[in-house]
Amino acid sequence: MTTRQPHEDLVAWQKAMDLVIQVYDVTKQFPADERFALTDQIRRPVISIPSNIAEGHGREGERSYLQFSLIAHGSLREVETQLHIAERLRYIDESRAADLRRGCDDVGRPLRGLIAYQRKRAETKSVREDDSPYDVDD
Repeated sequence: MTTRQPHEDLVAWQKAMDLVIQVYDVTKQFPADERFALTDQIRRPVISIPSNIAEGHGREGERSYLQFSLIAHGSLREVETQLHIAERLRYIDESRAADLRRGCDDVGRPLRGLIAYQRKRAETKSVREDDSPYDVDD
């Protein structure tokens, strides 16, 4: 296995950690009756993003690393959807929702780059991409 840089050095992980803080800050303002509903539903996947990047990074195989990165990408999409829900419910205003969506974009760009890099490495190691149950469309 090639020695990898620490996962804390990955831009995707750093941006995901920033998004965790942003989401926690905004969800503190949600109504109390949402504490175990939407608040919990949005916090779980936002934490999953940097967690899966780190876990995949710690795996030895390229295929496993790719799979965890794809899971992180799916969690990012889940967060984006829940932000839309929170905005529609008027728990967050349009401006704050736009800021959070930009934060999601800031995570998505380097994460998709990481995924593309991992796919390329996996191909060179004769790992078939179609074996993965996960896919990224963009």
